Amino acid sequence: MPVSFEFFPPRDEISQKSLKKVREQLKALNPEYFSVTFGAGGSTQDATFETISAIQSEGFVPAAPHLSCIGSKKENIKSLLRDYINLGVKHIVALRGDIPSGVRDIGDFNHANELVTFIREEFNDHFSIMVAAYPEKHPEATSFRNDLENFVNKVKSGASQAITQYFYNPDAYFRFCDDVNSMGVNIPITPGIMPITNCKQLKRFSEMCGAEIPKWIIQRLESYGDDLESIRQFGYEVVDEMCLKLQSNGVKNFHFYSMNKTVPSFELAKNLV
Repeated sequence: MPVSFEFFPPRDEISQKSLKKVREQLKALNPEYFSVTFGAGGSTQDATFETISAIQSEGFVPAAPHLSCIGSKKENIKSLLRDYINLGVKHIVALRGDIPSGVRDIGDFNHANELVTFIREEFNDHFSIMVAAYPEKHPEATSFRNDLENFVNKVKSGASQAITQYFYNPDAYFRFCDDVNSMGVNIPITPGIMPITNCKQLKRFSEMCGAEIPKWIIQRLESYGDDLESIRQFGYEVVDEMCLKLQSNGVKNFHFYSMNKTVPSFELAKNLV
């Protein structure tokens, strides 16, 4: 069962060493790739490149850099992609990205489908291009229909596969796949899996990205108060059950938002491979 893991670029030497150890542990599951996030407006772009370079040099697991187009110029994107080609990179996660506060010039791209089109025009089929999918609707979309149409546009522009925002309602994922299938989309749509380890952090993340946390999960997490071990155990059981349900209904790929930690992504993923 193919699995993959997302990291964010470390900002100091200690964090770099820690993430290298995480990669060494996760490679035991033979992941398809390690993806690395990319800060819009230049906030972590250099660190992303350095992390991708380190992953590629290790030679165990292919690297898949995120590429956010907001605030970027075409020539800068082209130059960065050429550098990635020189590193042997063949996977790209193409995203619009968030508009940084105070930025007036959003660059040469308004939407992710424009970035996908540009990559295809400049580099043909060199890259497998992954795009984002939102089973519970992108927080900025005006409607579910509008969001579905935006996703279809990204696929028609040349996307090879998709990774979803995390969710805790499998029915939302299945319905999303059915909806885009009916609109002519048949690329692989990999569910993004977010382990539950911290109630406050999870609520903050979910408010920002529009992911719904079912009420019964929130109430149970809050009932544990500061009992972190009970939160982790309950969170593991909830997410593990969801993954197994997805798997039993035909899902063949899983992408884990690792938060640069081995556990619990490793524990969840090993039950699937």
